[in-house]
Amino acid sequence: MPANTTASSPKKKKGRRARLLVMVLVLALVAGVGYAAYWSVSTVRASFPQTTGTLKLDGLKGQVDVKRDDYGIPQIYADSDEDLFRAQGFVQAQDRFWEMDVRRHMTAGRLSEMFGADQVETDSFLRTLGWREIAQKEYDSVLAPETKKYLQAYADGVNAYLKGRGGKDISVEYAALAFTNDYKPEQWTPVDSVAWLKAMAWDLRGNMQDEIDRSLLTSRLDAKQIKELYPPYPYTRNKPIVAEGGIDSTTGEFAPDAEPSDQSDDESNGDGSESGSGSNISGDGSGDGVEEAAQGVNSQLSALAKTLDTIPALLGPSGSGIGSNSWVVDDKYTTTDKPMLANDPHLAPSLPSIWYQMGLHCRTVSRTCQYDTAGYTFSGMPGVIIGHNQDIAWGFTNLGADVTDLYLEKLDGDRYLVGSRQRELVSRKEIIKVAGGSSKTITVRSTGHGPLISDRSSELEQVGQKAPVSDAPDRGPGYGVSLQWTALQPGKSMDAVFALNRAKDFKTFRAAAKNFEVPSQNIIYADSAGHIGYQAPGKIPVRAKGDGTTPAPGWDAKYEWKGYIPFEEMPYEYDPARGYIVTANQAVIDEKYPNLLTKDYGYGARSRRISDLIESKIKDGGKISTEDMRTMQMDNSSEIAKLLTPLLLKIDVADPHVREAQKLLEGWDYTQEPDSGAAAYFNAVWRNILKLAFGNKLPKELRPVGECLSVRPAEVSAPEEELNELVRECGERDSDSAQPDGGDRWYEVVRAIHQDEDNEWWQSPQSRTDKATDTRDELFARAMEDARWELTAKLGKDSTKWSWGRLHQLTLRNQTLGTEGPGFLQFVLNRGPWNLGGGEAAVNATGWNAATGYSVIWVPSMRMVVNVGDWDKSRWINLSGASGHAYSAHYTDQTDKWADGELLDWAFSDKAVEGKTVDTLKLTP
Repeated sequence: MPANTTASSPKKKKGRRARLLVMVLVLALVAGVGYAAYWSVSTVRASFPQTTGTLKLDGLKGQVDVKRDDYGIPQIYADSDEDLFRAQGFVQAQDRFWEMDVRRHMTAGRLSEMFGADQVETDSFLRTLGWREIAQKEYDSVLAPETKKYLQAYADGVNAYLKGRGGKDISVEYAALAFTNDYKPEQWTPVDSVAWLKAMAWDLRGNMQDEIDRSLLTSRLDAKQIKELYPPYPYTRNKPIVAEGGIDSTTGEFAPDAEPSDQSDDESNGDGSESGSGSNISGDGSGDGVEEAAQGVNSQLSALAKTLDTIPALLGPSGSGIGSNSWVVDDKYTTTDKPMLANDPHLAPSLPSIWYQMGLHCRTVSRTCQYDTAGYTFSGMPGVIIGHNQDIAWGFTNLGADVTDLYLEKLDGDRYLVGSRQRELVSRKEIIKVAGGSSKTITVRSTGHGPLISDRSSELEQVGQKAPVSDAPDRGPGYGVSLQWTALQPGKSMDAVFALNRAKDFKTFRAAAKNFEVPSQNIIYADSAGHIGYQAPGKIPVRAKGDGTTPAPGWDAKYEWKGYIPFEEMPYEYDPARGYIVTANQAVIDEKYPNLLTKDYGYGARSRRISDLIESKIKDGGKISTEDMRTMQMDNSSEIAKLLTPLLLKIDVADPHVREAQKLLEGWDYTQEPDSGAAAYFNAVWRNILKLAFGNKLPKELRPVGECLSVRPAEVSAPEEELNELVRECGERDSDSAQPDGGDRWYEVVRAIHQDEDNEWWQSPQSRTDKATDTRDELFARAMEDARWELTAKLGKDSTKWSWGRLHQLTLRNQTLGTEGPGFLQFVLNRGPWNLGGGEAAVNATGWNAATGYSVIWVPSMRMVVNVGDWDKSRWINLSGASGHAYSAHYTDQTDKWADGELLDWAFSDKAVEGKTVDTLKLTP
């Protein structure tokens, strides 16, 4: 892959000549492929944007200045709100339009128009979900007039950039696409921006995958075993975000100083039902005639899981170790005597990065020009998502609220059962246009719960025919699966973005958060007056019955949603006595809180570590600096290594080669630095422990695709003699979401049994080369041996030369042509690899999936440390660079620093921005 460059504007002619040489070499390499007759240096550079001089931009009321620093990060200055957002659209289109165009085709279910027939299945599912349709309704009837005005101005700016430009003048990917497709970019619309929020909500939708997996597990595991694989949240050890407070009995609202309710959601779920164990379809222990339905719908859920694997996960794979970090420390514990706020969202690595750094400044803040804000934006959406303005700073992590439910629907032709009555399905036709092929027409059908997502798989056409559902409706042709999801209702999240950008204090911050309905996020806060805070917003359903952990019977009205948790009852904190707030996808509040947010929080490994690091700094009157905050973000400590390494060192190892590897763990401090041989070996042992103890016992639907085992048949109805015969069964799950993924849920699974040496999970069958294991130490010894030979194959026989970074590598890939395009094009568009430290469920969460290997599949997608009130001393970094243009100086010019844990200066004031400016573009009416 091409070498990385860090050259930028005045790093001047030498850097530009170097990049030109690289382009020439690449073109020489591809000449033999037959493309070079079309490609040239001018083709690659044709789409590079103009960043200096003067350009006319239709619709502007006054001059706008776009000032870019040495990393190409733009700061925009205008005199009206509309001019500000019109210029934002223009500038983002300059740097990132290919990315924006692909995103809008994804959200609209129109990828086939760009990439051909291979995307029809994906488009069919996305059309069934109806993101674009909901976004249109949102724009037409829900969003505030002011928000719609800003969205239109942004769209006008994008279209001003597109005007008169052909595809190759916009981005080099269009030049490549022209070989197979006559696709031409369309005009941008406001709804294109709104629809992106639906993609965000999909990737951050909560526990839908767990809901499917719990049901799939019933084919091989009993209810007790499934419960052991989904242990309760460790509230005592890993503290929730909100430490105090509850629903005030007088006002009915949440108050940080109120006494918690005696009613625990672990006891009642807020509806009188018990916590689900995964043993029945309703997940509430009540049965109601569907005790075995979870087993019966395995065929359709398996097919659904396969379909979900095909949907682009722009924000990252789903798993228990994935999330984000944010924390805020109040002024009495900082060296600046002002609050400090840190944030690093953990998302899928992509090139360019999903984030775009930017400042949006009114020269004078007034009624007609209300914004002075900077931070991380999404290309294709106006406003700033995470960052600060002149008064407050804010950060996001995923709350993980359970906002989706799957329903088993009794179908009879175009009707479905509700109670004892039949209702008509609502249907619509969707025409999918296909580049280079014929259009395809699909029918989307919906029940009162939502779209029938089971219609999108041929395997689901006769769903439920074998479902052993007692006392349930006559199955006839079978059951379908529908999806109820809060994001499939029009909402006001786009209003919330602009309100958050304007917020001045905690009151206006909370008012903005109230409308941030989907995706539900943890939002932390700090202001220049010295206050810190937290708010849990979101549109979270109240279930009449059940807890959302497994699919529900759609015909039974007792499982309907009966409303949403009022915002006034949602937890928040303001200036807590402990002096800091940490959110890292752990539980929001303890079990006494009466409303059910989810049964599937992250398990708090990162939040506990961050809290411990803060406490270690502030004890005995210590203070936290900007550098301390940065160092905390890069903490590589492994909690599971602390738990298991002492046990591994006690095992008597006879094989000298395995013993040589075992010695690497002696004296290890459990940090996962890129050059650590101990980290490499431990993580390999951990991966093999998980595989032997759990992975090989999971059904094929959860195991990695292509991983084949000889196992007994899973069908419970198979004859007794067949159950004793082994069959060859291969895994079916996408490599990024296969189980066991090794996240902090698995930390808790192993923690619960690690002192029980004879627990049945330690039993592992004999293999061709190894004896069966019956105890913990026997299984650990086998895992240590397997890990030794695995690393010998990957890193060489000499264990002294092993390093975690050589195993744990990040490659940045263009998310379209960089993954599916011709090899030479991948060479042109992709970058890497980088050898990284960190790991699964570490604070420096460079995630990997233990079921499939060690490659990095999610990352801290950006990092920021905000010095509240002294904004120019804030620091930030992005995963890649500002530009989406391959061979731009700013394509990956931040990545080396990101990998090393460095941060860039973040200029905000007029004076500081002017001091950093190297290119100025004037946009005039």
